[in-house]
Amino acid sequence: MTSAATRLHEPTRLVLVRHGETEWNLTGRMQGQLDVGLNTTGLFQAQAMAPVVAQYHPVALYSSDSQRTVQTASFLAEQVRLPIITDPRLREVDVGSWGGLDLAQVSELDPDFGAALARGEDRRRSPEGENGADVAARIRPALDEIARRHSGLTTVIVSHGFASRMALMSMLGWDYRTAFSLGGLWNCAWGSLIGDGSTWRLESYNRAAPPGVS
Repeated sequence: MTSAATRLHEPTRLVLVRHGETEWNLTGRMQGQLDVGLNTTGLFQAQAMAPVVAQYHPVALYSSDSQRTVQTASFLAEQVRLPIITDPRLREVDVGSWGGLDLAQVSELDPDFGAALARGEDRRRSPEGENGADVAARIRPALDEIARRHSGLTTVIVSHGFASRMALMSMLGWDYRTAFSLGGLWNCAWGSLIGDGSTWRLESYNRAAPPGVS
């Protein structure tokens, strides 16, 4: 058994996993915090991801309280025999009234939105929705608490594509343009951070289970 003294000299690892595919991912509709479940492909992706991420030997498993993340986390929970701890701070960006719309429909409401994203601008998702800075401010305290609670150990957090990228941005001290240059996390792919609780570095990004793993 690893002692508390030994753990002080070991890095803390946070593994951020994006949920599996949904029909709205497939059709390019904005989900935000609407509660959309996994499609058949997403379920297969989660099943394939679970034994690979289990090899990190996490001591705790956290998830957004959205249906699609909890469904994804449930496959990993079976592998590692851990309960799923849900936290609403890990939810996806709130897109407000744009929920369910595709980019073409959003462009009718905000003609500059697509171009602004391409320029790497941190735009609010609908007048009443969040931007990246809002998401980072919401999710960062949750990750800080998780890191303190499991210092020197590995924890898995199942969240969402944009939310996870904003979390990495905040933990690494990057600006939005730098985080934007990473590109989005694929469905059921993950990125990992290692650090000492105050300083973090990116260990991996957009890792995914090899084809055929289940």
